[in-house]
Amino acid sequence: MKCPNCGAEMKEGTLYCEHCGEDIHIVPDFEPEIEYNMEQTLHDIAREMTPEEDATDDQDAQQSMTELQDWDEEPLENTAKHPFRWKFIVLILVLAVVAVVCTGFGISYSHYHSAEYQIKSAREYVASGEYDQAVTCYERALEIDPGNITLKFELADIYFQKNNNKMEYEYLLREIVADAAATSEQLESAYGKLIAIYAAREDYKTINDLLLNCGNVNIMSKYQSYMAMEPEFSLQEGYYTSIQPLKLTTFGSGKIYYTTDETEPGEHSLLYTAPILLESGDYCIKAVYINENGISSPVVTKNYHIEIEELSAPEVTAVSGDYEFPINIEVTDGYDVYYTTDGSDPTQNSTVYNGPIPMPLGKSVFRFIRIAEGRKSEIVEKSYNLVMNTEFMPEDAVTKVVNYAIESGKITEASGSFDESGAAYLYQYQYVTNINKIDDFYVVAEIYRGGDGTVTKTGNLFAVNAYTRELYKLQTDESGRHYTLGDRLDI
Repeated sequence: MKCPNCGAEMKEGTLYCEHCGEDIHIVPDFEPEIEYNMEQTLHDIAREMTPEEDATDDQDAQQSMTELQDWDEEPLENTAKHPFRWKFIVLILVLAVVAVVCTGFGISYSHYHSAEYQIKSAREYVASGEYDQAVTCYERALEIDPGNITLKFELADIYFQKNNNKMEYEYLLREIVADAAATSEQLESAYGKLIAIYAAREDYKTINDLLLNCGNVNIMSKYQSYMAMEPEFSLQEGYYTSIQPLKLTTFGSGKIYYTTDETEPGEHSLLYTAPILLESGDYCIKAVYINENGISSPVVTKNYHIEIEELSAPEVTAVSGDYEFPINIEVTDGYDVYYTTDGSDPTQNSTVYNGPIPMPLGKSVFRFIRIAEGRKSEIVEKSYNLVMNTEFMPEDAVTKVVNYAIESGKITEASGSFDESGAAYLYQYQYVTNINKIDDFYVVAEIYRGGDGTVTKTGNLFAVNAYTRELYKLQTDESGRHYTLGDRLDI
């Protein structure tokens, strides 16, 4: 209960305000049933006013009622005739009034402390457009049941309708979003109404602060366009020994801006579109997120020290120079090694070194690099010129194999055809290599070309001696890297 004079909270049953000293006069609401009870009581008293011996006399009863109604007009001498009767009447009247007042007070007290009654009355007042009375009843209901969120919503709506009172409206909605007992539906409704208030004012900062403290992912996702959450860095600040790609992310559809020179970021700074590559050196990265409504997040600052440990360059066994016999080009500790043969710098998209490489005929240039964990070694370049002391060339070795395929009946002509389907067996030179330290051989691979043009290797390999022109079936070990001569194929 609140003091009508100062508004301070009072203890139930107190007759004065401890805060301002104001006397409290409790006047119960007068109810229709109370009025009926009073009339009935007076009627019963009138019936009891006549002497006992005349109780059955209707005329005397009526006279008694008349006397009761006109008691104040009866001369004093008449009262002297029946002193006991007069005292009895007065006593009965006093008791009746006390009973009626007590009954009325009891009913009023019961209604005052009944949330159900207050809610019923409030809704009736709303239906009749009596908003002030409805507010009074709703506020009393909430004093009785302060945790009733439904009542808060109803009262908030009344405040909004009554003179568009947005201050009280907003206050109640704030209470609802702060209530741990509120359901998801109630929270979504309250947040939606609050955001509508602030959006109408173009107070986007308040909306952002409200959502950042929300903690409800669904609500945050629904209103993400209003949010300005600080950017998240993919790397913890500190010391690194390799090149690091730094990713910046945030929640929302705005933009991230950043600086690398310790200046404060803004819309005129670098726009983040891809990971920031941190190479050797010290970095101070500052980033800010700006949403679609122009609201900026707090600036996030991270410091990094990148000191890249050098990778050892690949060691190639075959030195640059001229060669008259084929050898394999090998890299010791060849892990994470990439190479090119067209003179370009190798990258992680270049050919991966996975074993010895036969030296090509003629001039060739190999460039090797080691790449691991974002680090790169120096590039190693080797140049070779292989000129073999023979007149038998790789194209002659291919012809040798084709002729064998025709004579053995595998194909019917040099084009590789063997039927009318359009399919063919083709033979292609691969490289020259020394096999089993016996001699140097041209390696020729068999390829199947289907009628639809698809090409696949059959796995059949042939070795043609670069000097004697002898033809062999070529076999490999389980690794597929080392060759042995199979059966000799005579034509």
